Amino acid sequence: MTAIQILIDGFAISALYALGATGFTLIFGVSGVLNLSHGALMVTAAVVAWAASSELGLGSYAGAAAGIVVCTALTLATYGVVVRPIDKSRAIPPEEKEIFILTGTLLWGIMIQEFIAYLFTSNAKTVMPIVEGVVTIAGVRTPWNQVFTAVVCWAVIGLLWLLVNRTRTGKVLLAASMNPRGVTLLGFELSKIYVAIWLIYGVLAGIAGVLLGQFLGVSSYSVGPLTASAFSIVVLGGLGSVSGSLIAAYVVGYLETLTAYLVSPAYRTIPALLLLVAVMYVRPQGLLGRR
Repeated sequence: MTAIQILIDGFAISALYALGATGFTLIFGVSGVLNLSHGALMVTAAVVAWAASSELGLGSYAGAAAGIVVCTALTLATYGVVVRPIDKSRAIPPEEKEIFILTGTLLWGIMIQEFIAYLFTSNAKTVMPIVEGVVTIAGVRTPWNQVFTAVVCWAVIGLLWLLVNRTRTGKVLLAASMNPRGVTLLGFELSKIYVAIWLIYGVLAGIAGVLLGQFLGVSSYSVGPLTASAFSIVVLGGLGSVSGSLIAAYVVGYLETLTAYLVSPAYRTIPALLLLVAVMYVRPQGLLGRR
């Protein structure tokens, strides 16, 4: 395995992680929630895309669309069924709601994982690629789908940047992340803002999940490692910092790629977790975090 091959593969998987972690960071920055069902949502998108395209014969485009739609709907259900009831509960002290939400999303993710395993077994599923064929990059034959994955991820991240920085909706979301009370005083309902940010997150997680299913394939066993990678990225980058998460996504992505090639794919998440522990001791706010 050449260094060029590692660079190419690492870039694609890092772009996927960057896309997923961006949504993960957004919901924390705006609503203060660390969603531990993240991996389950991504796997759901991939498995639904696989079932729709391969089992139902709908084709790669329709399958990808189905995966994104179902993931988005399940994401909104996560907010409506798990997060919002805990946040609004008067029986839970305010200082304890964060740990209840963490526990609730974790259990919700486990339920989704077991449901996927029950319906589709735990065997790995590979989504039908949208783009087929290969291209030679620096002497290395690379699937076009891998290039397509990286391009789509960064195109979506670019569109998200435009949404947040160039539209009225995006400016409201930014304001809510900095001063929620101030936003309510201006006449905006936080509940609608939270629904909007979870909707955006669901679309991002759905796209990332479908692309991951096309690139590497997933199974119900992928839920834990995907959540662990996303958590490592957002903490390493700095909680609430999108820029930090993008940088950390490439650090984690290349660490995992090197580990998979040089050691074993079974241990790919371990170096990132060890790095996370080290960073929490040396710089607990992360690379670009302020919290």
